[in-house]
Order: sequence, then C-alpha cells, then structure tokens
Amino acid sequence: MKRTFGLNACAVAVRRRRDGFVLAAAIALAVAAVAPARPAAAQAVTVAEATLRASDDADGAAVLDAQFDFDLPAVLEDAVNRGIALYFVIDFELYRTRWYWFDRKLVDASLTYRLTYSPLTRQYRLARGTLAQPFETLAEALATLRRVRGWRVVDAGVLHKGEDYRAQTRMRLDISQLPKPFQITALTNRDWNLASDWRTVQVPRELLR
Repeated sequence: MKRTFGLNACAVAVRRRRDGFVLAAAIALAVAAVAPARPAAAQAVTVAEATLRASDDADGAAVLDAQFDFDLPAVLEDAVNRGIALYFVIDFELYRTRWYWFDRKLVDASLTYRLTYSPLTRQYRLARGTLAQPFETLAEALATLRRVRGWRVVDAGVLHKGEDYRAQTRMRLDISQLPKPFQITALTNRDWNLASDWRTVQVPRELLR
C-alpha cells in the first residue's frame, strides 16, 4: 500500500508540473497578444523651405514662411472622404543658445489646420482657427495646407543683438485628435503616421535689435 501511494503521488506531481507548463505557455501567448504594438514608422514629410523674416507690420516681430512637401496616403484620403477630420500641426521652436548651460526655449508655437469634407456641398474645407476656406478638390486643399506664409512666431523684443539663437520647425498629423478607434490603428499602420523631422530655421541677423 505504501508503494502504491508513492507511485500515485509521483504521478500527481508529474501531472501538476505538466499542467503548470501548459498554463505558463497559455499566459505567455495571452500577454503577447495584448502587448502594445511597436509604433509604426511615420510617412515622410519634407520641409522644402523654412524662412524667418521681419513682419510686414514693421513692429519688430518675426514671421515664418514655410513649404512642406508630402503626398496624402490613400487610407487618409479615404478617411477624409468618409467624414473623418484630419488635424495637421506645424510646430515652431526658438532657443537662445548658452555655452555654459542648456539652451533656453523662448518660443514654443503650434499652428493647427483642420481638413474636412462635406458630402452635402461636395467641398473640402481647410480651417485655421476660426477661419475656414472651401475647396472644390482635395488637391487644392492640400496645396494650401503645404504652404504657410506670414505666420507670426516671434514677438517684438524677443531677439536681441549679441545673443545666439537657433530655431526649428516641423509638420505632423496630430493622431491624438483622431477618433479613438483610428488612434489605435495609427499605432501599427504607418499610413496613419505623417510627419517631418525637425528642420533648422536660420535666424537672420537683421532681426536682432
């Protein structure tokens, strides 16, 4: 009887160990299934032009002129035509360089464009703040979106002689403003990621006062 009990106990132990391996494998597969996906690489946007110049108002402020080159992926074009609003953001940063410490950020500005399509009017609309402009075709709307002129980014009195500055700009599709299901899709689908690298913008000496 003692020997039989020992064999039964050994069999139970083996079975439990086998069940433990099966359970561990199942848990590992479940974790892998729900693990966050690696963000997809962004589609390329090229900053073809980026220039700082004095404001036409002659008030000492500086404005940015920029040209961005990109093609709208088919999946984003389809989303717009189905009524999904796309938000494109142009970022601008200005730093005062300091050899003895980290550069000091003086300006952190963003300009947001909202691209939509209305099935009723069969027109595309590009909105910037409270201003909106209608377009008959998507190509016309994108041509305007790719170009920014006279964006006031530096107020008067910010730039001074004797100081060194560096500035940069970029354009990106703001995924955070997409509907939640599309935000999840954007994590793994590179067609939903549209952005440029930061492009250095020269700060002309004539802007220093």
